[in-house]
Amino acid sequence: MTDYVKFFRETSPYINRHRGKTFVIALPGEAICHPNFTHIIHDIALLNSLGMRIVLVHGARPQLEQRLEQGQLTLKYAGHRPVTDGAAMECVKDAVGSARISVESLLSMGLSNSPMHGARIRVISGNFITAKPLGIREGVDFQYSGEVRKIDRDGIQNQLDDNAIVLLSSLGYSPTGEAFNLSFEDVATQAAINLGAEKLIFLGAEAGLSESSGTLIKSINLTQAQHLLQHLEGQLEGQPEEQSFDGSLQGAYQACLNGVPRCHLISYCADGALLGELFTREGTGTLVLQHSEEVIRQANIDDIAGILELISPLEEQGVLVKRSRELLETEISRFSVIAHPEGMLIACAALYPFNDGKAAELACVVTHPDFHNQGLAARVLEHLQDKAKNDFQLETLFVLTTQAAHWFQENGFVATSLEKLPLEKAKLYNYQRNSKIFYKRLV
Repeated sequence: MTDYVKFFRETSPYINRHRGKTFVIALPGEAICHPNFTHIIHDIALLNSLGMRIVLVHGARPQLEQRLEQGQLTLKYAGHRPVTDGAAMECVKDAVGSARISVESLLSMGLSNSPMHGARIRVISGNFITAKPLGIREGVDFQYSGEVRKIDRDGIQNQLDDNAIVLLSSLGYSPTGEAFNLSFEDVATQAAINLGAEKLIFLGAEAGLSESSGTLIKSINLTQAQHLLQHLEGQLEGQPEEQSFDGSLQGAYQACLNGVPRCHLISYCADGALLGELFTREGTGTLVLQHSEEVIRQANIDDIAGILELISPLEEQGVLVKRSRELLETEISRFSVIAHPEGMLIACAALYPFNDGKAAELACVVTHPDFHNQGLAARVLEHLQDKAKNDFQLETLFVLTTQAAHWFQENGFVATSLEKLPLEKAKLYNYQRNSKIFYKRLV
């Protein structure tokens, strides 16, 4: 029960932050065939019940391959795009329709003693996508293969306002009444951009992007995504986009480049991956950020609760001197913080200039336990050093510490004695704490 309560308390800030936001979730056809798909649908229903506006986009590659095989047909590719002739297009319509019905049927479940009991979710699909043909490129006629021309933003927003889940397929329709075979990544990307979505979430077979060593890449910025895409260029020749995260990474890059703040690449195989990515600090996949690094800024009155959350555990351990909320309110302008892209404060430090106008005390250098060993303390230290030198024209920084002596020495501080402290600080020295004193010259 303790873990259960702790889980709800930790997730509640994320629930409040996500409520009313538009999420575009892109499912490849492989996800619909996977045994974990029922759990994914349950989690999507939960997001809807928590007030998130959901646009669900699905692909249908394995469903299409099955129908092509039954008809003894082959879908050719030029680059990574399919060449869809008339016969193949009939298979596309059949496959997309079958996949759409599978999604709608699961979202319609309402069995007692199941996660969907009482959900009463309405799923709306329709001709929200206007498509145009790819045409002839480098001598190849792509026939019924197309790309997104326009998204019916108002039509989709009206359905989301009515608390419905909007379901978009990898099909689009032209003003002349023709249907075109689209990339589900393209549909999801354009939908996220046009709707001003808060998040675009791609599900794939892997947990996310990985280093060559196999280590999961937790987050990348646009520059890193661009470099990775350049490295992958040419490797998709003759292969459909849905076989890996490559097409999804391209979609995530384009979405962030065009105003979507965050895109996520997560697994459809891992049970609970969607909830873990959205409601935990660690996440479960790869986060692609429009604005990459955590922001270092001066603290304001709204940051007090976050700073208290950072420093309170260390105060209880006696590592830091206790500060009341009232004292923190008066000293808030002294603090600088690092804010995670998801909004939470993950590091802080304070700068207290002395009256002599030449020195200052550095205090409360704290990093959230979940973000240790990421260089955050060094970043906020460097920020305050620059501020002390350039904004206040100070010459020296002092720090008093009981447990972080080695870290400060590694960052250029030198041990000194009580006599070297400015008199106003020396008078307040707590002999019971017996803090070690260090200084660093800034000039």
